[in-house]
Amino acid sequence: MTDTPSSRPFEPQHIAQPLATLRQHAPLVQCLTNIVVANFTANVLLASGCAPAMVDNAQEAEGFAAISAGVLINLGTPYQETAQAMRAAVRGAERAGVPWVLDPVAAGAVPWRTSIALELLAKHHPRIVRGNGSEILALMGGQGGKGVESTAGADQAVDAARQLARQHGCVVAVSGEVDYLTDGARAVRIANGHPHLTRVTGAGCSLGALMAAFAGVTQDALLAASSATALLTVAADDAARACQGPGSFAVALIDRLYTLTPEALAQGIRLA
Repeated sequence: MTDTPSSRPFEPQHIAQPLATLRQHAPLVQCLTNIVVANFTANVLLASGCAPAMVDNAQEAEGFAAISAGVLINLGTPYQETAQAMRAAVRGAERAGVPWVLDPVAAGAVPWRTSIALELLAKHHPRIVRGNGSEILALMGGQGGKGVESTAGADQAVDAARQLARQHGCVVAVSGEVDYLTDGARAVRIANGHPHLTRVTGAGCSLGALMAAFAGVTQDALLAASSATALLTVAADDAARACQGPGSFAVALIDRLYTLTPEALAQGIRLA
């Protein structure tokens, strides 16, 4: 299913413009994320023009969320204390009107983390939910994927994404070969990205952090999620042309996030 140009909510220049705002404001982004990707996520945020803070203890999470521009809740490696910190951070964010992003890593594959994701959805209001096809389907009652790997493409989760967005009043971003993003009424499809993104630990998790950053400087959550997705995937396209494999790709990706301009981003975006 392809949107016609007249039905698209944004054109490439509109999706690229928030990058200038992001770099002007250098938003503070609190990341309660998993132990595998924390360093890479921080570097992605720094290279893009943000200020990362990996504050994930239960004693500080609530207060720190309240002074942040955006908050990421990533369920990649949850522990009892970090789960408590996530609940606290969400309370602090919502009390202060700070947007937060839920990344339900491996939802549906194992029950405890799935229950945390469903609890946060039921009791709170994420601005954006970001996941692969299997994770989004799991939030709507599906079985999930193979661990953290999706067994469903983004196109298979379109209906679930729309329903989830409408049910919770949020944007749902489904990562895949063509990324699908919706607020339940409008939809954006971005066809950028390179297979090397699946060979580098933390690319998808870092995308959730970028969405929190853009949500902190952009009122329209669909635009924020689209800008974050475009930034990472266009940078990946460019980085892939300058590398020999996944190792050098990770370095080239960080470099390109740093050098990519809003003008070059607009030129590189491919809307499907």
